[in-house]
Amino acid sequence: MPSPDVDKIIAAFPDWRGDMLSRIRNLILEAEPDIVEETKWVKPSNPLGVATWSLGGLICTGETYKDKVKFTFPKGSALPDPEGLLAVGAGVRRAIDLHEGDTVDAEAFQAVIRAAAALNTAPKG
Repeated sequence: MPSPDVDKIIAAFPDWRGDMLSRIRNLILEAEPDIVEETKWVKPSNPLGVATWSLGGLICTGETYKDKVKFTFPKGSALPDPEGLLAVGAGVRRAIDLHEGDTVDAEAFQAVIRAAAALNTAPKG
């Protein structure tokens, strides 16, 4: 379900970054209807916080920068990514950096979202 706090982050960027965050957010919510959308890490230097999506644990974060919108997957290295979307990262985390004019393979991105949700909700044993 869309969060009013994430709406505020999108509205704070009335350029391509807000559009990109909104488009990817819609892909995330469509891929996993039970996902929890919220903001975290609100602080004086980042009063709007960071957009996050969780289901059985954190799936990804969405952050806007001057030249990109970054979606970071904390367990990205454990996810199948046959299209190579999650090219940025080190250690366990992986991310996708989207720049002005970039397009995203919606099907591949949603497959990564579903894989992250499945990883988080799989029985631990």
